[in-house]
Amino acid sequence: MYPNLYYVFKDWFGVEWNGLKVLNSFGLMVALAFVAAAYILTLELKRKEKLGLLVPREETIIVGTPASITDILVNAIVGFIFGFKVFGLIFNKPAEMNAQHYIFSTQGNILGGIALAALLAGLKWYDKNKQKLKVPERRPVRIWPHDRVGDIIILGLIFGILGAKLFDNLEHWDDFVQDPIGHIFSASGLTFYGGLILAAIAICWYAYKKGIKVRHLMDAAAPALIIAYAIGRIGCQVAGDGDWGIYNSAYTSDAYGKLSLAQPGDFDNKLQANAGYFTLGKAADSSGKDVYVTDRTYGSLAEVPHKAFTGPAFLPKWMFAYAYPQNVNADGILIPGNHEEHNRVLPSPVFPTPFYETVLCTLIFAFLWAIRKKIKTPYVMFGIYLILNGLERFLIELMRVNKTYPVFGMRSSQAEIIALTLVLIGIVTILIARKKFPATT
Repeated sequence: MYPNLYYVFKDWFGVEWNGLKVLNSFGLMVALAFVAAAYILTLELKRKEKLGLLVPREETIIVGTPASITDILVNAIVGFIFGFKVFGLIFNKPAEMNAQHYIFSTQGNILGGIALAALLAGLKWYDKNKQKLKVPERRPVRIWPHDRVGDIIILGLIFGILGAKLFDNLEHWDDFVQDPIGHIFSASGLTFYGGLILAAIAICWYAYKKGIKVRHLMDAAAPALIIAYAIGRIGCQVAGDGDWGIYNSAYTSDAYGKLSLAQPGDFDNKLQANAGYFTLGKAADSSGKDVYVTDRTYGSLAEVPHKAFTGPAFLPKWMFAYAYPQNVNADGILIPGNHEEHNRVLPSPVFPTPFYETVLCTLIFAFLWAIRKKIKTPYVMFGIYLILNGLERFLIELMRVNKTYPVFGMRSSQAEIIALTLVLIGIVTILIARKKFPATT
């Protein structure tokens, strides 16, 4: 596993550069996901502009004004936050705390924050005053929808994180009530659908305010959303952030996570040998003392969820079972002789569901990209995306363990409920769109 780039460079090149621990691999993949989404969305908006479906909007801007107090304050605040955290990671981070948790904590370097705040505020003042005119001028500019992709992506990032945290805390309300501050600033606990819903609301509002036809924006966003999700799940798989599935009892793993086919009784023996981990969430630390390492606990060993599935011999075993050694969650039992920051491995391999989602969502993206020019009716493309995305997530949830709720006499997870809701919304969207909109509007 590669929780951050330190482990990548150590494994690939044999070098140990501690400064690379700041660069979290999951965060980097999320950043790449946003870049990919922005690129795909720009291509689609330009295509729709050429078809005359989207038009530019003229706005008047004022040029030649000096830097305002607001401009300087915004840059100072952004600079302080980055300096507070980045310099804190370099000079103040406790050795026992990983970089991801430190970023979401209240700790940092005050002097670093002040220094970067002053630098960015000064640069903003210098840049604006360099372009200052004796008499500021009002100039009309023509802004196309694709010119606003940067704003759209930023809105998606901000409201996506807020929605993901909101829905996760709602899903784990009892834990949130016990420690609200800790859960709000925790690096873990993000619900994808919460982010999708809140970000979609914010972006649609922005599009309406800027005169962008929402129906065409939503259709253009469909392939961008699914490829971004596929790339983001690579980060989940590489970092081992806990989004894995139930145990695959057809395989077993050694103390280092190396896989082999299980023999009769192997899975039960693993359960017995690590009973404290499975029922109490505890495992030994380096001193032999029991510490809490996981919140996935069960009332008894008989309740531990598992399925036995053996993959084809010509494919790598990790595609069907993986123990996530050195995962970013520090979940599992200690790896013998490993004294790194991330030195735990799951006692028994699980289904690597983030990998499955990457594959499925990439295939969905390829399908949406192939049919996008053939679909003329507004909202239909987005409806298809909702259906396929919902079906994909529902299937994956069958292999995962999440908190469930009673629904019509059955128990379903929050993600399953939302996934099926998205499928229904997608179907209704397509039916209404075909009835209401001409194919060329």
